[in-house]
Amino acid sequence: MKITLQDAAKRLKAAKSVVITAHENPDGDAVGSSLGLMHLLRSMGKTAEVVLADDVPKIFAMLPGTDEIKKPREDAAKLTPDLFVVLDTSPDDRLGGVDKTVDAPVLNIDHHKTNDGGIGEAYVEPKRAATAEIIFELSELMQLKPDEKAAICLYTGMATDSGFFRYANTTPYTMRAAGELIACGAKPHIISEAIEQKPYDDVVSMAKAMQTMELSHGGRVIGLYLDYELTRSLSNTEGLIDQIRVVEGTEVAVLLKCKEENLCRVSMRSRGFDVAKIAVAFGGGGHTRAAGCTVREPFAKAKETILRALGDALSQ
Repeated sequence: MKITLQDAAKRLKAAKSVVITAHENPDGDAVGSSLGLMHLLRSMGKTAEVVLADDVPKIFAMLPGTDEIKKPREDAAKLTPDLFVVLDTSPDDRLGGVDKTVDAPVLNIDHHKTNDGGIGEAYVEPKRAATAEIIFELSELMQLKPDEKAAICLYTGMATDSGFFRYANTTPYTMRAAGELIACGAKPHIISEAIEQKPYDDVVSMAKAMQTMELSHGGRVIGLYLDYELTRSLSNTEGLIDQIRVVEGTEVAVLLKCKEENLCRVSMRSRGFDVAKIAVAFGGGGHTRAAGCTVREPFAKAKETILRALGDALSQ
């Protein structure tokens, strides 16, 4: 059931204990919004913790509180907080089993237009550049001034999901919110430098992945296609799609990674073409210009399937 931001604020104010989670393979917004909300709730005297299914990428290790993030434990008793907050995704999508370890009412906060708000209570606002931006808006509504820890986390979430304020989702409110977070202690140069740093092995991985680059559909689609062996050999695949989305003349960039024998993860970026429609057809979601899904087929078949779907969509 979809609710208002005011309703979401009331739920958070009423809860004494909160468990926060976000999607698998967490990006800057998933991590930043989760930790930012954790710090805000703790400043209100509440018990709050973050539980994520996957490891946080090393580039976000500078975010205050990353060392406190927990992993779900199926062998332990279920967590029973007053509220279970799911950020940056729908509660029925890509939680990596965290939802099975928590027994509590669900509050979902997200900015993906494909989230229908069908589970628990949900506040979904696609006009916001990042879920972290919604958390900042919540802090304003609750008259909470983010401390330095929360400011760093929320700024990181907003900056990464907006391409450091270069993407079309950047609005006047985004820029004002970023300015307020800087005033609260976020340091853009430190954050950007930390995120730009890459271990040697990651640069080698990028070079290997780039060897799979292909143009298709008359040059309208550019892709990286990583089979199972290559995916396993790479130390990191974060940011790969951003390296190819800049190729002149292309409309859609796609990254396909074979994670298991019959399971491939797909990320898509576009210059305006609605890739979310394609993602939804495979049970995924996202935004008009950035979306992802899972294709449960072997690598070669999955590649064929996603390219056919892109071709059909581009021909309409």
